[in-house]
Amino acid sequence: MKRRSLKEYILLFSKGVAMGAADVVPGVSGGTIAFITGIYEELLNSIRSVNGEAIKLLLRFNIAGFWKHINGTFLVVLLAGIGLSFASLSRLILYLLANYPEMLWSFFFGLIVASAVVVAKKITRWTPGVIISGVVGAAIAFYITVATPGQTPEAYWFIFLSGAIAICAMILPGISGSFILVLLAKYEFIMLALKDFKISIIITFGLGCLTGILSFSHVLNWMLKHYHNITVALLTGFMVGSLNKVWPWKQTLETYTDRHGEVKPLVQENVLPGTYETIVGHESYLTYGIALALFGFFLVYLIDKFTDDNTTKV
Repeated sequence: MKRRSLKEYILLFSKGVAMGAADVVPGVSGGTIAFITGIYEELLNSIRSVNGEAIKLLLRFNIAGFWKHINGTFLVVLLAGIGLSFASLSRLILYLLANYPEMLWSFFFGLIVASAVVVAKKITRWTPGVIISGVVGAAIAFYITVATPGQTPEAYWFIFLSGAIAICAMILPGISGSFILVLLAKYEFIMLALKDFKISIIITFGLGCLTGILSFSHVLNWMLKHYHNITVALLTGFMVGSLNKVWPWKQTLETYTDRHGEVKPLVQENVLPGTYETIVGHESYLTYGIALALFGFFLVYLIDKFTDDNTTKV
């Protein structure tokens, strides 16, 4: 378990806030934030440590041993940041999505482009297999972004399955768990359950998330240890492919009416800013969009540089 100063824990908390903010938006992954801020592998190892040995320590009432085994302080501080973000920033982000989508998506576009560059730098050797892995990752993520959501059952087994799949996506850089829920037609269903505090649905979904993350973290950790370059290339590809989702200017081709009677986009295609202005009938905010994309890009660059400097000093 890594020892941290108070300053480092405050920084860790802020990383959790950023992860939570990213996960609220369908199309942006909290896993990307974890990767570029240098806590990704520690997060995977901490989740993976919640295993049989941890349960044995807990049953023996060895609380100190259990806490050290699961890297408890790290998990609690990070989850507290994520939770605060969900409770507060989610409202702001949803407001910006509703009122200033072009500028918000521009910021995320720049952030993800820089993230892909930062993650790709961690590949130590480029081989044909590594390149193919990156292409496959990009193709998978691109397909996910263009897939059309369909109708799905509301049975408890499917809610459990949705939680397991979504949480796996949330810890993958480039693939958004929220967007997976959109594809499974369960995003609004789960948000509504949280809002109305429907205990049975929340518990079922939570158990699915717990099962998914405890099992998938082992697979991902094994891949990073034994096939590091191929796995990192795959994750880089996920981010590149997901850029299709966060392009700021879109034309809506099909819509649907949700349970509240609101008409929302179902199928969209990317268009140029000039075309967007003609279709939508208002400004594309291109200048602001470019500025915010550059801000997002350099923000990731500075975070990566700051993280590298801290890693060197430790």
